[in-house]
Formats: sequence, structure tokens, C-alpha cells
Amino acid sequence: MASSDKVPVACPASSGEGKEPMGDPTKTTTAILEKGTAMMQSMKPIRQMSLHVCSFACYSHDPSRQIEVHIYGHRVNQDFLQCAVYDSSSSKAHLIGIEYIVSEKLFESLTPEEQKLWHSHDYEIQMALLVTPRIPELVAKPELKNLAKSYGKFWCTWQIDRGDRLPLGVPSLMVSPQDVNLGRIKAEVVKKRDEEHGISTEALKRSREGICGPEKKNLVADYWVRFRKGFALDVVETDMKNTAPFP
Repeated sequence: MASSDKVPVACPASSGEGKEPMGDPTKTTTAILEKGTAMMQSMKPIRQMSLHVCSFACYSHDPSRQIEVHIYGHRVNQDFLQCAVYDSSSSKAHLIGIEYIVSEKLFESLTPEEQKLWHSHDYEIQMALLVTPRIPELVAKPELKNLAKSYGKFWCTWQIDRGDRLPLGVPSLMVSPQDVNLGRIKAEVVKKRDEEHGISTEALKRSREGICGPEKKNLVADYWVRFRKGFALDVVETDMKNTAPFP
């Protein structure tokens, strides 16, 4: 059965040959139909997304694998955001996962078992690993201060860095950059991001002085940093619930 920390069984979708997803080019008739329906449909959930941040993430079961992520968020309320995660900010970006972000107050209301699945954001913000593309720091500062005190749970559904041309296997839990050996993002990865977006992480880092993390850093979050244990998902067969008979 599939596991998030194992390479999927060889198939055309896992060949790693080429970066584009498998499938034929979109037909002109299909493209025209979609443009027409897009004009008539509300797309309300998508249009609620008002936040775009770019950062990095590591796999919980293998923090040496580091990826650039673009997170588009919809603020549900002052304490909760729901986000779609892409591998770039281009029109051809791949949707690779989802992240939920909660305030310190909501995080502290969770059970310790649940808290193990969440990561903090203060280090990546203070080190300017998390940036707000095209938004001046002065404008972004209030939101960055809020995010620095928050916690996130990020499930990666498409391990595109592995060469997968379709979402294969089961989701992988992701962790945020941290100030420990495996949690420090490689210099070349940051350099590539900075060059693509015309920013300087080092310069931004100086402007982040004074941004603080949670009032009381929870030791269960970022579980792998303290206990050197990650989490992987395994798919197992199970008996179906028989609370309602099949027709």
C-alpha cells in the first residue's frame, strides 16, 4: 500500500521525464467553453483569497527535501486562514497542497496529539524566508506580525520535486524552516527564489527586527525539532462501516 515516505511504484506518471503534468494539450473548444462558463459562475470561494506569501517548506519525514511554496490564503476570521499552496506564482503553477493557519489562541485550544501536526511561523518570518511578493514591507508588516504568532498545518498532495507528473500516493505532512541543521534552507534554494522575484532576503531580514513569535512558544509544535521524529502516512485496508446497509 502507498506511504508518504516511499517512492511510488514505477509508472509513466512517476518517471520524472519532463516537468509538465501528463495529458493532451487543452483543446480550443474546451478553452472557449471554460472562458464562457467562468464569466457566468461566481467563483466566490476563490475570489476570497486576498493573501499571497512565498516561503519554503520541508517534508516531515525527510527535512532535507526543501521546496519553494506560494501560499494563497482566504481569511475566514481573525484567527483562522485557509490556503491553497502552489509551486510557483505563474499561470501554469501546480496546486501541490493545502495549509490551514490558526492564531496562537486557537492553537492552544487543540489537544497535544493534534498540536504535533502543526508548525510555527516566527523563524521563517524573522529570517525573511517568508516574503510577500510585490507588497512593500511597510504595508506587509502588520500581517507579518500576525503570522509570526500563528501556527500552520500543511499537507502536500503532490510531491512535484520528486519528479511526479501527477499527484501520486498519499499526502505528506510538511514542516516549516527552523534554526536547526536540517531546518535551515539551503543557500542556493533561497538565492534562486530571490533572483526569480527580484528581492534580497538579507536586506529584508534587517527590516524584520522586532517581529516576535507567540507569547509562549508551544513545545509540542515543530515536534521534529525537539524529538527528531517526523510523521508519515500509510494507506491501510480497513473494514467499511456498516452503520447503513448498501442498497
